[in-house]
Amino acid sequence: MLKTFDEICTFPVVYDAYLAARRGKRSKAATAKYEAHALENVSNLVYILRTQLYRPGPFHLFTVYEPKERLVQAPAFTDKVVQHALVDNVVYERLTRSFILDNYASQIGKGLHFGLDRLSGFMTDYWNKHHTAEGWVLKCDVRKFFASIDHDILKTKLLALDFEPEIYTMLCNYLDSTDGLPLGYQTSQLFALLFLDRFDHYVKEVLRIRYYGRYMDDFFLIHPDKEYLQFCLREIHAFMASVNLELNEKTHIFPLRNGIDFLGFHSYLTDSGKVIRKLRHNSVKKMRAKLRYWAKAYPKGKVDRDAILASWQAWDAHAAHGNTWRLRQEIRQQVKEILKEDI
Repeated sequence: MLKTFDEICTFPVVYDAYLAARRGKRSKAATAKYEAHALENVSNLVYILRTQLYRPGPFHLFTVYEPKERLVQAPAFTDKVVQHALVDNVVYERLTRSFILDNYASQIGKGLHFGLDRLSGFMTDYWNKHHTAEGWVLKCDVRKFFASIDHDILKTKLLALDFEPEIYTMLCNYLDSTDGLPLGYQTSQLFALLFLDRFDHYVKEVLRIRYYGRYMDDFFLIHPDKEYLQFCLREIHAFMASVNLELNEKTHIFPLRNGIDFLGFHSYLTDSGKVIRKLRHNSVKKMRAKLRYWAKAYPKGKVDRDAILASWQAWDAHAAHGNTWRLRQEIRQQVKEILKEDI
């Protein structure tokens, strides 16, 4: 059930938000510092929220390089607590009500592998309907999506959702703290999805594209008619321009039988209607580079066993969603040889 602003500004709600914010992060210095005086900190935060004195603090800036280079603006721990209080109790449900099924990112019950399964289902359905792997794909990517989101347009979309004035003001304060959307905020993920929600409905309901899926700034359209996809591309360019976005140079139309590179895998539709999902070459290359590093570093004590296992298990769990049994067995064997133990 959605909570009101007054209900959010209570000790039980904010304490639950604190517990959510610290989950999986208790080893971090900022979390430990807050946790040392948790009851006092939560009580103070309740007062600051209730009196509407809360303002987001400065970010800690750092760069990540996977899956691509991005600047992350990490909020202070207190801001993470407030984000959970807002998102978990009112913002998430209100923002996601209108989202289409094939908007895959940052939602409960969805995600990377849900998107991959939907793509496989689309390919199978396409073959059942057309009895061929001949067709066309329009693959698009929005240029500098998070950094380019227009605050005025987004604020108008948020206003239409009829938040209480106090909550709407807090959401706008997050927006006004930086240009575009900061990658570190929980709200930013949902704001990004909301920003193109009308676009999702436009593709499905106006352009009538049955086989469409989007993960943040990355989306695909499948159709048997290349000329129609060329028309769709012109319409999409116009739509993006209307919200001050543009597609990047990776956007192109290509034959369906070439396969679709989406969410870390290359998915192919065969002439017999089978869908084959191959792990992206770059992922395999990086894993092999890690193995070479571990083989040298582990005997010297420069990397520990748990770090190797955690990294390998994360990669293996992701790779398991493709046709990768032999590759995974090969990588597993190499990890066993490095650790000199059965795993």
